[in-house]
Amino acid sequence: MIADSLSIPLLGRILDRLEIDHPASPTPEALRAVYGAWCQKVPFDNALKLTHVRAGDPGPLPGGAAGSFFDGWLRYGTGGTCWSSAGALQSLLQVLGFDAIRGVATMMAVPDLPPNHGTVIVTAAGTRFLVDSALLHVQPLQLKAEGAAQVEHGAWGCRSVWEKGRWHIHWRPVHQPEGLVCRLESWGATGDDYRARYDGTRGWSPFNYSVYIRKNRGENVIGLAFGNRVTLHADGRVSEEPIRDSNHRNEMLVEEFGLAEEVVNDLPEDRPLPPPPGSRSAQVEEKVTIPT
Repeated sequence: MIADSLSIPLLGRILDRLEIDHPASPTPEALRAVYGAWCQKVPFDNALKLTHVRAGDPGPLPGGAAGSFFDGWLRYGTGGTCWSSAGALQSLLQVLGFDAIRGVATMMAVPDLPPNHGTVIVTAAGTRFLVDSALLHVQPLQLKAEGAAQVEHGAWGCRSVWEKGRWHIHWRPVHQPEGLVCRLESWGATGDDYRARYDGTRGWSPFNYSVYIRKNRGENVIGLAFGNRVTLHADGRVSEEPIRDSNHRNEMLVEEFGLAEEVVNDLPEDRPLPPPPGSRSAQVEEKVTIPT
């Protein structure tokens, strides 16, 4: 078991970087302050993981424990992918006195996917909220037992709907701004559960082949995803431009996204995303035509 508690000195450095005080009590207002600061300061990205996986490093994946996640963020400005960033956010909220638990969800990119996403659920003043480290929706999203709730914003807005016995979260990834649904499957996962799921992404993950980053900047969302630089504007517009090459990519990561040059300089070249192992597309690619 790896400890996910945060030392008092580390907690102080985190709060200083987030530019917030330790909440006096775990109220919904305090949750909005902490999560809002996270969403403006901590990106969702695969920078450290990409370098680690592509190097074939057999060691623990970066950020699997909350302390290592925050060490990377404080030193390099990096965040993480869902299992590491959600685990760190849950640990921080728990240390600050919130009733925060780790959730397991499914990003429903195609039908019949297994659970593939980590998130955080907080109960404050008897109300359940979603605070997600990948969606970065700035305001906690209420999870109602009936009906729908939403965060209204042209760039990071999202909506929760209770359907068929589960919550479905409608949101806009930078690579799919027309929208995607995230379905909550269960909650109460442990840190070790998260690390096992994270480790299971070594062989294949959409984040193992090219740089992916999402960050809130002012009232807009900016990102790099699968060869494009994307902006989700506050008025709902979407702007895209192709990433010309690795130098262009690295320059943006430093100047626009605030990642440290020492991390950016170690990044491997982007590669096209292959189909998941075992999928129909992968089987087609693996077929060998025997000449006659």
